[in-house]
Amino acid sequence: MSLGKELYRYYDEYGPLQVFDDGNKRYLSFGDGDEQSCQLKSDPLQLQHDYSRAMLLVLLFKEPKNVILFGLGGGTLATTMHHYIPTLKLRVVELRSQVVDVAYRYFQFPRSERIDVFTEDASEFLDNTEQSKTDVLFSDIYGEEGLDLQQTQPWFIERCAELLNDDGWLVLNCWQLHRGDKEMMTALKTHFADVRVSTTSEGNWVILAGKKADQSSATQLKAAAKKWSTLLGYSLLSSYGQLKQVC
Repeated sequence: MSLGKELYRYYDEYGPLQVFDDGNKRYLSFGDGDEQSCQLKSDPLQLQHDYSRAMLLVLLFKEPKNVILFGLGGGTLATTMHHYIPTLKLRVVELRSQVVDVAYRYFQFPRSERIDVFTEDASEFLDNTEQSKTDVLFSDIYGEEGLDLQQTQPWFIERCAELLNDDGWLVLNCWQLHRGDKEMMTALKTHFADVRVSTTSEGNWVILAGKKADQSSATQLKAAAKKWSTLLGYSLLSSYGQLKQVC
């Protein structure tokens, strides 16, 4: 499948990095046929991937004051949250400096006093005990070969839990094949009181894990989904309908 005209190509030690434009949308790719990020040029704040919208379901449970995001991509998720939560402070952790440059140059990732960017591996960031805790931590780490498997490891999940506030939430973007990863699920149930999952049409498996069990009723959560849908300009109800509680 063609992603349109190639605007940019770069190779670093982690593989290729390409930007395409089909006139309507702009794409970031980390390899042949890969669609890492997609942005609608006429409305850059409208998230195009189902998994990105599923990740935003965490807003039904927690409206954060601060967020950590592992894996920038084109910056679409960070840009959306930065816009719709005006007081939000973001820490973005991205391994590849060129990805950060591309997000600024081609995907309207904002230069803002409310966004701090760290060019390092997520594991290095997690090992930095001087980092302050956060309300929500998103982990969406992908490369040329697909998902960075460190984000499915028990040690990674434990460190993420330690970096969250007492009522914080972890959001992981994985693949459906990881549903059978018993070690990962055991780690999630060990460190989190509330674990919910959503399978998308694209084959992603999005995990939302809260340090405290959420007591909201289905009616309250659906109302919150409608509120955010109105604000965002697209519906979260389909993603919400796929959300299942594990514990």
